[in-house]
Amino acid sequence: MIDKELERSSDAHWRTALPHVSVDCVVFGFSNSSLNVLILKIKNEKNWILPGGYVFKDESLDDAAKRVLFERSGAERIFLNVFGVFGDINRSENYFAAYKDDLWHKQRFITVGYYALVDQTNVTPIPDSFSESCEWVSINQLPTMVMDHELILKKALKTLREQLSYKPIGYNLMPKTFTMPELQSLYETILGQKLNRGNFYRKIMRYDILIKLDEPRKGGAHKAPHLYRFDEEKYKKALNELSW
Repeated sequence: MIDKELERSSDAHWRTALPHVSVDCVVFGFSNSSLNVLILKIKNEKNWILPGGYVFKDESLDDAAKRVLFERSGAERIFLNVFGVFGDINRSENYFAAYKDDLWHKQRFITVGYYALVDQTNVTPIPDSFSESCEWVSINQLPTMVMDHELILKKALKTLREQLSYKPIGYNLMPKTFTMPELQSLYETILGQKLNRGNFYRKIMRYDILIKLDEPRKGGAHKAPHLYRFDEEKYKKALNELSW
């Protein structure tokens, strides 16, 4: 089915955007012990796509990614990380095979992949003009995705898992205060495996990025666990470290 709105937007992109360069964003959130990703369902299709877009002539790649994420989520303070560049021949052109060759979207595009970590409670998913919905979906229950978006998503998850071994993760995914078991649950969910509680505690504390609060988490039959919050300044410094 030919999308007339897509054809109309093509003319605008030829005037305002850089040719052959795009950004695609894998937005991770954590809720109810599930690692989720923000994706969009295409109008009149069963397929889904990642939040993405083109780079305006007057903006940088990072600014383009931040703009795309703000438009899809309303979130402004976002941790962004470049994890790959994707440029296979016909990675996107075949999807627009029914359109004329001068369609902007049908040109060959090399896309820069960003992953973002956000607090789901601060995000309002917003579909774009070509999508009928924008939703959080568990990484274990992904629907069919178009073009190479599943490949991009899996590369982002692989990169996130690898970076857990030498960078702190959690500031943008956890609530302001949390317990150590809750933080460990986040790491276990991302990695897909159980971690030794003592080893995890020692490893996290070596970062010196947590502030232990005076009050414990209230409620429950057992001894209430202590609450922590991230030290934002130390956390940002630790992100720049190359190893433990």
